[in-house]
Amino acid sequence: MFKGTIQKISTLYHEYPRTFWFVVLITFIDRLGGALLFPFFALYITSKFNVGMTQAGVLFAAFSVSSFIGSTIGGALTDRFGRKWIIVFGLIASSFSTVAMGLIDVFQAFFFLALFVGILTDVAGPAYDAMVADILPEDKRADGYGILRVAFNLSVTIGPVIGGILAARSYLTLFLTDAVVSLLTATLIFLFLPETKPEAHPDAPKQSMAGSFAGYGKVFRDAAFMLFLGAVMLQVFTYMNMNTTLGVYLRNEHGVDPSRYGYLLSINALMVVVMQFPITRRITKYPPMLMMALGTFLYVIGFSMYGFVSTYAMFVTAMVILTIGEMVVSPVGQALVASFAPEEMRGRYMAVSGFSWGIPFAVGPYLAGLIIDGPSPYLLWYAAGFVGILSTLGFLALHRVREKEQKMLDAMPEAAVL
Repeated sequence: MFKGTIQKISTLYHEYPRTFWFVVLITFIDRLGGALLFPFFALYITSKFNVGMTQAGVLFAAFSVSSFIGSTIGGALTDRFGRKWIIVFGLIASSFSTVAMGLIDVFQAFFFLALFVGILTDVAGPAYDAMVADILPEDKRADGYGILRVAFNLSVTIGPVIGGILAARSYLTLFLTDAVVSLLTATLIFLFLPETKPEAHPDAPKQSMAGSFAGYGKVFRDAAFMLFLGAVMLQVFTYMNMNTTLGVYLRNEHGVDPSRYGYLLSINALMVVVMQFPITRRITKYPPMLMMALGTFLYVIGFSMYGFVSTYAMFVTAMVILTIGEMVVSPVGQALVASFAPEEMRGRYMAVSGFSWGIPFAVGPYLAGLIIDGPSPYLLWYAAGFVGILSTLGFLALHRVREKEQKMLDAMPEAAVL
């Protein structure tokens, strides 16, 4: 049995280029640094500056807005200059700004620095995603993004444990450790990771910096892509409740303490680590828009359950259902973004795709809070389920459109012969 497991791991390893596995490694290291710090960010802000969650929430919203700016800048720079140096720049710049955040004692100054850090944090995001699309052929991308999710969730499983130990000593240690991890990641990328940006066609005109940013107009004019992002945005308005409002609702309405809510999140992360890759392997043979619809409908079931179940065992069951949905939609969704993007515009397509996540996380918690603070908090989960159904219908409609387009393409050679 042990020999068979080793053989399977060896076979899996050789299915992908070494460059891809190095990207997986640096993703794990980089995300581990973030996982040390961000679970304790709200605790740090409220205790350090003696402010309430309302002010902290405004800070998080501002952070999301600045992340949009960083992602937009990063997408254009990625397509213009390449992936490697944008990632290295983002890591070095964010490491120094992270240390500054740990040293500032005035909330107003912290707020403005957080805006700057938000830009730096996301400037390299499109480069990471474009790099995976560069390295892997289209039929391997969903599997590849699934493997990256395993690495990410493994870091999320380990990071908060280490972060809790460090936070018990000093919050500053968290900021310093995250900065050191970012510098280590940047060094590894500088030394060992090759540039993956495809070579431009020799006859293609060289694009100016202004032209790179103007290229976003082409992205927004891609109607099919924008409809896809609209369906994703509705989906994320449902999903974002897991990490924002669910813990507050379970505490207020069912007396679930934070540690037991933490167990639910741990179940989510561990399921992804153990099951993500096998699930991705099984679903890649099916139409991707149908898989997006299936995963989103599992969100509908899982999140809606929190509106009417009342025992911890059922809370766990709901988490299991929505986590299976997450394992279906996440890698397929990332692969679909890459499939929409022309080779020379991958960075900008990846940047715009980030809006479908950033906008729900910026405004969703506030809208959900209005329901939770109202007379019938349980209605939040029915609202989340309704939005999820709209998203599901959107993916089904996109599947039908793609089917019609494919039938037309298949019929074209026959028509030419006739």
